[in-house]
Amino acid sequence: MIKYQAEKEVKCMKMLLKNGTLIDYKTNTFEKYDILIQEDKIEKLEKEINEEVDTIIDCTNLYIMPGMIDIHCHLREPGFEYKETIETGARSAVCGGFTTICPMPNTKPTPDSTIILQKIIEEVKRVNLCNILPYASVTKGEKGEELVDFQELKNAGAIAFSDDGMPVVNSKIMRQAIIEAEKIGTFVASHCEEKSVAQGAINAGTVADELGVEGVLPEAEEIMAAREIVISETNDVRAHICHISTKTTKNMVRDAKKRGVKITCETCPHYFTFTVDEVKNSGANAKMNPPLRNEKDRLAIIEGLKEGTIDCIITDHAPHTEEEKSQGLAKAPNGIIGFETALSAEIMNLVDTGELSYLDLVRVTSYNPANLLKIDRGTIQVGKVADITIFDPNEEYIYTKEMIVSKSKNSPFIGKNLKGKVKYTIVSGNIVYGK
Repeated sequence: MIKYQAEKEVKCMKMLLKNGTLIDYKTNTFEKYDILIQEDKIEKLEKEINEEVDTIIDCTNLYIMPGMIDIHCHLREPGFEYKETIETGARSAVCGGFTTICPMPNTKPTPDSTIILQKIIEEVKRVNLCNILPYASVTKGEKGEELVDFQELKNAGAIAFSDDGMPVVNSKIMRQAIIEAEKIGTFVASHCEEKSVAQGAINAGTVADELGVEGVLPEAEEIMAAREIVISETNDVRAHICHISTKTTKNMVRDAKKRGVKITCETCPHYFTFTVDEVKNSGANAKMNPPLRNEKDRLAIIEGLKEGTIDCIITDHAPHTEEEKSQGLAKAPNGIIGFETALSAEIMNLVDTGELSYLDLVRVTSYNPANLLKIDRGTIQVGKVADITIFDPNEEYIYTKEMIVSKSKNSPFIGKNLKGKVKYTIVSGNIVYGK
């Protein structure tokens, strides 16, 4: 039986994780440990712990890692609750092993004021499943015309700022935003899309031609990414590039980092799992923005994760209804759900292929995301908050529509054979998901 804290709170005074393999990037640990959790903190980390506790979880043949952190997702509330809510999204997230998630502000209304942001945070507190740290928008109404009050929104609880879903076209405004965010100790996450060359349904090329739809040029991403690198380098400030998908973008970021530019970036599991060919199998369930690219791009994204160019993996979890996705490639909205398949995609396409070690995987799924957000998470050490993901790296299963926890079912992973299954998710010492 699957348990969620919202249904039945499973809080333990003392919990013992026995015989699991601990993976911790910060301490370079990949070996068996017992972990004693007292209230919300890790109290002991030893080879053998034998104490009377309230709950014991037998982790034999299971791996234990710092709770996964998704710094870029969409929960749709307020305004689009028919696709997803904060509660259903949180349930999906903890099912996928995420202990912290950061929803983007392309809701209706947009969290461009403290009143709207505080309403979101109130609902987050009511749901109380995982750490949900919302973004505020960069501009009012995400219209790209007038900056929000950065300091006021940060004080109200905004983790960072983005107009994700919409590019900030005006370079003067974007420059001001990135500099202002740097001043107050946070950052702007840029949705890089040059609209003049971004029209289309899927990546430009032979598949688009074969399916008779307009193709999106890769330059749509690359031109705007280059702009953010220029702003970052010229002003010695940090800019963050969302969901990179092309070889050229990856190379530009790599070269900028070598020069000492304070640029950071993220990618998604679908960009190192699939190519544009998946559209022929999954239709609009493989349509997202930026679109799936070619094999050279897929390999470059993997290389970027391996070499450290790409700082973290995010899901860009973007729920849409079946009715919306059934409109055909040209009209269907962009986006796929991703919380529940992320870990499997990472294990199968990064670890099992020998491109990343499990330590590297923790680096891009937990450790780096925590550092980017400046939160005290991403490692399992004595005295730290017990945010933990426990998974079976070898469990194989077929991902079916019926097992999806998210309110929406738009996923190209449906029907695929997957490997790696989350068994328990622990947030602040609470078992919020477990079988």
